[in-house]
Amino acid sequence: MRMDSFIGIDIGVSSLKAAPVDPGNGRLLGGIRSMATPRPLGRAQLVTAIASLARSFGRVSAVGVGFPCVVQKGRIITSDNLHWETAGIDTPMLTRATGAPVVLLNDAEAAARAEMQFGAGRSRTEKTLVLTFGTGIGSALAHDGVVIPCELGGMLLRGDRAERYASAACRSIGKLTWSAWGERVGEFLELAERITWPELIIIGGGVAAQHRRFFKQLRARAEIVPAALRNNAGIVGAAILATGLLSGHQSSLGGLP
Repeated sequence: MRMDSFIGIDIGVSSLKAAPVDPGNGRLLGGIRSMATPRPLGRAQLVTAIASLARSFGRVSAVGVGFPCVVQKGRIITSDNLHWETAGIDTPMLTRATGAPVVLLNDAEAAARAEMQFGAGRSRTEKTLVLTFGTGIGSALAHDGVVIPCELGGMLLRGDRAERYASAACRSIGKLTWSAWGERVGEFLELAERITWPELIIIGGGVAAQHRRFFKQLRARAEIVPAALRNNAGIVGAAILATGLLSGHQSSLGGLP
């Protein structure tokens, strides 16, 4: 009998990444396959690229796709850092393109699900804020088995969107030192804490691997830890949610197979 195969796909501004995931332990079953985000990034091109990645793994049971956008009721409703046509992509569209059941979710929610089940938040039940730093700032709250995507990167900080001041892209574009960037992240955390009041903050994205270079600049009331799954968290979390499609429902964090 063929084993069920669950694929997680993480949509980024510069690249699309995918891998099969073991939902029992969150480990990748093989290497990550990636491709440059197509240009122009119109809806047809993006859907085709996602389908191509999913189909490259052969026959799959279900696919989870994380977008850096607001996702509601299986439909993307904002485009954020992607092409404006990204808004409007929905579950039926990708199911037809990939030939497999598909679930859509916000990429920070995907990372939070993975970190809370298999990573830095494992066995932690207190209110946790999971942040991913990349082109923008992704955010999700987790508490006692429930994950709620947020959009804290859109908060006003220094007269502009916070993610235009404290994202990882700002460090690269502005050629900031890790220390200087850490001060900006610290400002963002102070603002985020006043709204969410977490007891634990997990910092994810590619910068998590460099946490020792900027954590000492962070100012927060809550405990701060780096993400354990690093850049794989989005892939793992998307695949985890996809497992619920086979049983006819999308599982909550605490009730995942």
